[in-house]
Amino acid sequence: MMNQLVSALYINEMELPSDEVYYEELLRNQDIESIAPQVYHLLKSQGKFDQVSDFFLQYLKEQYFQTMQLNLFVKHETTQLLDAFQERNMEVIPLKGVGFAEAYFGSLGARKTSDIDLLVKGYDIDVAVELVKQLGFIVEEERIPGHFHCSYSKQLPGSEIPLVVELHWDLLKESTARFNIEEFWQAAKPSGQYSVVKELSNLHVFYMIVLHGWRHNLDSLKYHLDIIQLIQFLKDDVDFRLLINMAEKHQTKKRIIRTLSSVYQEFPFLDDIKPFPYKSDRKYLELSQKKNGSSFYKKYTDYINYQYFSYDTPSHTLKEILATILPVKK
Repeated sequence: MMNQLVSALYINEMELPSDEVYYEELLRNQDIESIAPQVYHLLKSQGKFDQVSDFFLQYLKEQYFQTMQLNLFVKHETTQLLDAFQERNMEVIPLKGVGFAEAYFGSLGARKTSDIDLLVKGYDIDVAVELVKQLGFIVEEERIPGHFHCSYSKQLPGSEIPLVVELHWDLLKESTARFNIEEFWQAAKPSGQYSVVKELSNLHVFYMIVLHGWRHNLDSLKYHLDIIQLIQFLKDDVDFRLLINMAEKHQTKKRIIRTLSSVYQEFPFLDDIKPFPYKSDRKYLELSQKKNGSSFYKKYTDYINYQYFSYDTPSHTLKEILATILPVKK
């Protein structure tokens, strides 16, 4: 049912069911909350408000404007952070967040944002930590050994959920790839009125979002929708050949092919927008099967394949297995 809804958001001639039971079922689906703002914005863009039930549209509208309100606050906090980096002449690249919603969905309210992700140079991390602390992000989250970011948070007025800033110096664990973050910096360009605040190239944004979806094993429709939206928005601006060549060099090719193949399998209409010539023949567990529609054995084998066999080299697989058996002490 959710797949039918998402497909109708990208296929102009596809109409949605008029049966109210359909929309009642959608509201019971645990994924709807995570993508409601995107659905509202895309229905509006398609001129399909009249195709959905009033109570469903009202729910989407409420979620959209709640997201808009929160994102306005997050944008204010993000701007303060970026201005502070600019004042200190320290290079920084915002990742995902409110900028991603505005640039690729076309609206500040069109995508929920739960934190602020910033990429900084590795040698700047200590100074960056002091900077975010000066702006009130003083609660340090426990660091995960071997990971590539640290997190600091502050309480939001009137909210039980704090706002988190994640400072990244990389995008993948060194032990599982030969990733070169410097390539991202070299291709980045100044953002708006800033000189040291940069934005990633479209290819690197797409690469990052696909890896982000892989990291979460595509366990929510929101990760699918991010990838679908980028494919729809960028089309020929993303060269799959260059993407795969880069992934081969970084030893992330299996992760990229697995993730995109799974998304294309889940949403076949993508072949009409931009075919992915590197698709795997493997049948991946669909999202509905991961959550409730498949046997424990299938879910388990799919997870094991994702967790340990998404890597390009046997040594990376072995390191992940050893990390599970012999975790690094905190």
